[in-house]
Amino acid sequence: MAKIKHNNFIDTVDEVLSGAKKEGLLHLYAEDKKLTGRTIQVKGKEMFHFGTTGYLGLEQDIRLKEAAIAAINNYGTQFPLSKSYISHPLYSELEQKIELMYGIPPIITKNSTLGHLAVIPTLIRDEDAVIMDHQVHWSVQNACQLLKLRGIPVEMIRHSNLEMLEDKIKQLTTKCNKIWYMADGVYSMFGDYAPIPELLALTQKYSQLNLYFDDVHGMSWRGKNGTGFIFDMIEELPENCIVVSTLSKTFGASGATVFCRNQKLRDKIKNFGGPLTFSAQLEPASVAAAIASADIHLSPEIELKQKVLADKIDYFNQLLSNGNLPIISKNDSPVFFLGMGTPATAYKFVHRLFEEGFFLNLGIYPAVPIKNTGIRITLSSHNKLEDITALADAMEYHFPKALEETNSSEIKIRRAFGMDNKKAENISQSKEQELFIEEKNTIQDIEKSAWNQYMGKQNIFDWDGIVYLEKTFSQHPDPTNQWDFYYYIIKDNKGIIVLMTFVTYGLWKDDMLATESVSIHLEEIRKTNPLYLTSRVLGMGSLFTEGEHCFINQEHPLAEKALKLLLDKLEEKFNDLNADMLVLRDFEKDNSYNKIIVDQGYFKIDMPESCVIENQVWHSHEEFTKTLSLRSRKHFNKEIEPYEKYYDVVIKDKLSKSEIGRAYQLYNNVKDNNYAINTFRYTQKIFENMNESPNWEFIVLALKVEPENPFVGVMFCYKNDNHTYVPELIGMDYKWAKEYQLYRQLLFQTIKRANELQLQKIDFGVSASFEKRKLGARIIPKVAYVQARDNYAMELMNTLQNDYKSIAK
Repeated sequence: MAKIKHNNFIDTVDEVLSGAKKEGLLHLYAEDKKLTGRTIQVKGKEMFHFGTTGYLGLEQDIRLKEAAIAAINNYGTQFPLSKSYISHPLYSELEQKIELMYGIPPIITKNSTLGHLAVIPTLIRDEDAVIMDHQVHWSVQNACQLLKLRGIPVEMIRHSNLEMLEDKIKQLTTKCNKIWYMADGVYSMFGDYAPIPELLALTQKYSQLNLYFDDVHGMSWRGKNGTGFIFDMIEELPENCIVVSTLSKTFGASGATVFCRNQKLRDKIKNFGGPLTFSAQLEPASVAAAIASADIHLSPEIELKQKVLADKIDYFNQLLSNGNLPIISKNDSPVFFLGMGTPATAYKFVHRLFEEGFFLNLGIYPAVPIKNTGIRITLSSHNKLEDITALADAMEYHFPKALEETNSSEIKIRRAFGMDNKKAENISQSKEQELFIEEKNTIQDIEKSAWNQYMGKQNIFDWDGIVYLEKTFSQHPDPTNQWDFYYYIIKDNKGIIVLMTFVTYGLWKDDMLATESVSIHLEEIRKTNPLYLTSRVLGMGSLFTEGEHCFINQEHPLAEKALKLLLDKLEEKFNDLNADMLVLRDFEKDNSYNKIIVDQGYFKIDMPESCVIENQVWHSHEEFTKTLSLRSRKHFNKEIEPYEKYYDVVIKDKLSKSEIGRAYQLYNNVKDNNYAINTFRYTQKIFENMNESPNWEFIVLALKVEPENPFVGVMFCYKNDNHTYVPELIGMDYKWAKEYQLYRQLLFQTIKRANELQLQKIDFGVSASFEKRKLGARIIPKVAYVQARDNYAMELMNTLQNDYKSIAK
């Protein structure tokens, strides 16, 4: 199986968050000498605080503070023992009061993350299955990863998609005992709610369905005794439901709580619940503060506090309704999300609000899709009505300013979030037009010499190469091999070309660049559902090409503006087509346009490394080996040159009908053996079109020891304008591959053929870079920029990582 360098998800996240950090919007430090909850000081500036998750403001309540101080004086700063041995003197009182609040004995954990790690592996049996909402909190998703080590199916559905959930339940009912659906009660970014009535109805319809909720953001401000959103909706906890809540955030102290009806299960979790058994217990100060908070929750005062906050939420909603800001989820939670679309617009808006004296939180990838970047605004009891009024006024004033500064519009934002844009106002541009963009739908409408001047000599997308691609893929009857072509040329007002590129629109497998284990899993499912986890992608270049798909005249003073104009045009086309993903590839890793593209709502991923051989001229094997390193020469002399004598090598301009069939069989052998780049299978018609084109030829290898047998290897090669040789695809008979070093011989014969043709460059493709490096190839790191409508597919890929057990078997 060919090896490639796969993108690392952590690197992608780091790239995005590092950009926000450089903007001065993440990893900040509060500088206050004393916190009140109403304001916070950052970088010497005092700001009204609209970023807290302590919605009722209990963290500043004098009763909680005095209880914590007394506990430190009485019991010390910590009680350094596992609760499995003994709990410090305050624990039992807290447990009793939490039980009074809920009517159920609690399990108390250090925090909700450790709570999930304690509960989930104990709760979920080997014969069970898990379905996660793809926006369920990271701590739940992380704990569920442990289940896969035991072979437990862990599935994922799009956010609150009940139809998809029911389909998954139906798939799992005959294969599993219990099915656990994992969701948040109140989602922490958009502030929307889990559809509780519908989920309870599903549990009635499917007896195997159980519910597991993280209700951390629903705590205290909602429900009787402040028991949270979930308990407010369900009233009495059923046997098939687990709820994890919090003693921190709105509760004002520290720690988390777990609730279940089953006493036996509760005892089992407490007896051996991972972090519950081996981790330190809550500090006396935290437990004392929690007791003081529980007293408030058990008194009528909690209803008064809830009412005060609810009135402020209602007031803010009224102010927002008077304007036209794109608030994503309108409800009565204290969490609001203002859509910004791109990181660049969000950065500008937050900076403006910081300057006005308002502290808000950036909502950015991976917490939300990159194109759904926005601002999370949270209300608390600390906020005064005049603060809220001032915030609403500032948001209304600065929102259009941030849009104008980043060349965005409300229409773009609403479209990105799938919102009604009838009321949206577009900002008109009064500037004199400096650039003009042309869109074409066929290469025939572009002058051959102009195209080749800027895009020729590149892979298979010189003018003749594009003609082949259009003929082969534009009207293909197989939807997995059918593409629409779009060509963009940007000129200045003097007619000088500043930018030129082409894009294609078609189906991609979501796991195309995922690790082999993910693709193996998904291909099992695709045996019965061929288009499972596929997306409609508008992508720069095509899946049949690689290289510099976008020409930008970097010397032109309008080069950056031309790129931004292209990005606007591609986003417009992306939305017109209702595509799932927009991909720009293949850029050099350290290209000068990185910030521009990322700020426009793309995240960067590593692509497979490109392999290129350039400017080689040699007349013998000895001369060729002189171009190699000493180590590579030894490899060539041992693994390649001695095997050349075993093959008859023939260069063919055309293959017979039977030879086409054999070549296609060999291609399929390689396709079936390689999941490193998991594209759709090409049909035989694609190879027949190669046979009809004068620009294609075939390097055919037959074994001399098997003269009666058909050839065992073939390289499908494109000749680009007497400059570039492109071994596009390969076919092999694996029966002979190892014994006669077939793959390495095909690589060498390709180099040999390019040398005979005196071509200056070989585009050697994107896999097996280690093997190609040993034959003199230069390895070039490449990146792509991706914009997706949601994170579902990417998060599912991460969930499936290294998961070899397929529920489809």
